[in-house]
Amino acid sequence: MNALPLWRGRALALLGIVLVAFSLRSAVASLSPVLDHVARDFSVSSVVVGLIGAAPPVCFAVFGLLTPLVERRFGLERVAVIAIGLVAAGLLLRGLAVDSTTLLGATAVIFAGVGSGNVILPPLVKKYFPDRLGLMMTVYSTTMAVSTFIPPLVAVPVADSLGWRVSLGLWAVFALAGIVPWITMLLSGRTAPVAVASPRSDDRGDELAGDGLTDAVTTATGPISTRPANPRIFGRLWRLPLPWALAFVFAASSSMAYASFAWLPSLLVDTAGVSPAEAGLLLSLFALMGMPCSLLVPVLVVRFQATRVLFFFAIAMGLVGIAGLLLAPTFAPVLWIAIFGLTAALFPLSLVLLSIRARTPESAVALSGFVQSIGYGIAALFPLLMGLLHDVTGGWQAPLLLLAGALVIACPAGWIAGRRQTIEDQWEHRHGRW
Repeated sequence: MNALPLWRGRALALLGIVLVAFSLRSAVASLSPVLDHVARDFSVSSVVVGLIGAAPPVCFAVFGLLTPLVERRFGLERVAVIAIGLVAAGLLLRGLAVDSTTLLGATAVIFAGVGSGNVILPPLVKKYFPDRLGLMMTVYSTTMAVSTFIPPLVAVPVADSLGWRVSLGLWAVFALAGIVPWITMLLSGRTAPVAVASPRSDDRGDELAGDGLTDAVTTATGPISTRPANPRIFGRLWRLPLPWALAFVFAASSSMAYASFAWLPSLLVDTAGVSPAEAGLLLSLFALMGMPCSLLVPVLVVRFQATRVLFFFAIAMGLVGIAGLLLAPTFAPVLWIAIFGLTAALFPLSLVLLSIRARTPESAVALSGFVQSIGYGIAALFPLLMGLLHDVTGGWQAPLLLLAGALVIACPAGWIAGRRQTIEDQWEHRHGRW
C-alpha cells in the first residue's frame, strides 16, 4: 500500500480524532480527585461513589450496542458530533450539580457520549487513515493516555483555587472544540473515505502473517469498504470464539482501570499510609503508565505480532502490583502502583485488535460494539463489588483478590485473541462464506 501524506485532505479528521480521544478519558479521570471537595457541599455516599465508578462501563455497554444502529442511519461523522456534544453537555452539567443525584445524572450523560465515541473512533481511523492505521492508533491511544493522567494532576489545585465546579466543568472546553472539525467536514462535504492502493486479494494470507498492520486490515477486499454497520453481523459474532475472547481481554483492561479510578485513592490512604493529596498523585502515576504502553504496544503488534507476549506481560505486572499492595503496601507504594499501572498495556492492545481482527469498517463497527458492550458490562461490576467487599470485610484484601482473580480468568481469552485471524476468517472456516 502507498502511504499518503498524513495531513493531505484529512487534517480536520486528524484534529477531530485527537480532540475526541482527549475528551473520552479526561471525562473519566477528572471527578474522583475532587470528590472530597464535592462532599463539602453535599453528601456523596459510598454507594454513590460505587455507582459513579460503575456508570462509565454501564453506559459504554449500552451505547456500545446502540451506536452501530445509529451509525447505520446517520453515518460516522454525525454520530461523532452527537457523541462529543453529549460529553460537552454532561461535563457542564456536572459542574452545576446540586446533589448526588444530579451529579450521577450528569455523569450518565457524559458517558453516554463517551460510550458512543469509543465505538466509532476505530472505524473513523480506519476510514480516513487506512494507510497510516498503526500510526493513528498510536496517536489516539496516546492522546487518551495523556488525558487520563493530566486531570488528577490539575483537578485538585484548580478546585482549591477556583472551586470544584470549575475544576469539573473546564474539561468541556476540549469537548466543544472537538465538535468543530466534524461539523466543518459535514458542511463542506469532505467525508469521503481516503482511497489508497490495496494488495491483491490472493495475497491475504501472506499479509496477515507479515509485519504491517495496514496491510492486514486492507487485504482481501480491495479498497476498504465504508458501508454502515450491518446488524446481521452481530448475530454471527455471538457464535464465534474470537469476538468473545476480545471482549474478555477488553473487560480485563476496563475492570482494572475503572475499579482503580473509583477506589485506588481510598485504598492507598487506608493501606499505604499516604495522604489524600499523595493518593491523587499515585492515581495520576497509575494513569501515566498508560503513556509508554500506548506508544509501544501498537508498534510491537504491527512489527512483531507480539499480541500474546504483551497480553501476558500486562497480566503478570498486574498480579505483581496487586501482590505488593497486599503484602507490603507501605514498603514502596510508588513501585507497586507503577507496576500495576502496566496493565494499561491491555487497552491499546485491545484497540489494535479491534482493527486487525476485522477486514472492513463495517465489520469493525460491529466488532467494536460487541466487544465494548460486553467488556464494559463486565467491568461495571467491579467498582460496585469492590465497594461491597470493602464494606463487608472492613479491609481491602478481598477487593484486591477480586482484581487478581479477574486477571487470571482472562488468560485463556488472551491466548485466543492472539491468533492471527479475522472474524471473517473464523466464520468462513466454521460456517462457509462470510
